[in-house]
Amino acid sequence: MTHRAGQLWEQVALPLEARRAATPLLINPANLAPLAFSRNLVHIFDAAALRQPDWYSNLYASYQRAILPRIANSALAIVTGSEFSKSELISLLGVEGEKVHVIPGGVDARFSPGAESDRAREVLGLHQPYVLCVASRTARKNLAALEPAARMLASDGVELVVAGGDRPQFKEQTPRGAVRFLGYVDDALLPGLYAGASAFVLPSLHEGFGLTALEAMASGVPTVLSTAGSLPETGANAALYADPLDALQIGEQILAAIGDRKLAEAGVARAAQFSWANTAVALDQLVGELVASK
Repeated sequence: MTHRAGQLWEQVALPLEARRAATPLLINPANLAPLAFSRNLVHIFDAAALRQPDWYSNLYASYQRAILPRIANSALAIVTGSEFSKSELISLLGVEGEKVHVIPGGVDARFSPGAESDRAREVLGLHQPYVLCVASRTARKNLAALEPAARMLASDGVELVVAGGDRPQFKEQTPRGAVRFLGYVDDALLPGLYAGASAFVLPSLHEGFGLTALEAMASGVPTVLSTAGSLPETGANAALYADPLDALQIGEQILAAIGDRKLAEAGVARAAQFSWANTAVALDQLVGELVASK
């Protein structure tokens, strides 16, 4: 099924089928829901396309501006991953606060300090110590701010590497210089890639949750996050923080994080609070309440 055909199914055929079956609730996991159906539970990750449309393609930003408020306001309930995102949905989409439920995501058990890193190093050609960022090459991720840090680290024989591909709906930001881009990394290699890093950094200008930050912390890697969006909420006191617009501060915090065992241990403990089992229990409870309310 093509993307366009899938959208048509969601907006026309799916709600008709749901009504015929007297469906009490439709669970929509990714920012979309059929407007012709009145009992939708929709997961909206964030409203960044409304907050900062120039991070996205003109077509995508226009589409989100037109459709996201309608989806949010017609939904029976909304799930999002952080209190930050909840406040953003309320302010940008005009939804009532009691309609929005914060259910954080979880960290897969594969991400741990004991994950085998040798295979990832071999496949990806990582022959010296490295600091890792896992992020798509988009303007929102602010990867250009890593260039000064990459140059500082290179003088000490440490690489700054970024794992992540491109996403067509986002405007790309591709700095050229000391940062090494690995491109898309196979999912099987990610646990080892995290575990082998000397530190992790995420300099984003906006995050609705920050899953890669938690994966790094679960892997026992000292973590540096930007002060933007939900990242201070997600990392709490288990990470170091830097202004995403201050490249020098980002570099200084990376240097401070490397070798900080207490920070690494705090990250493991923080990440342990986020499990997919907890996510499933909270979502199941919400679904039960919404079905019972019919």
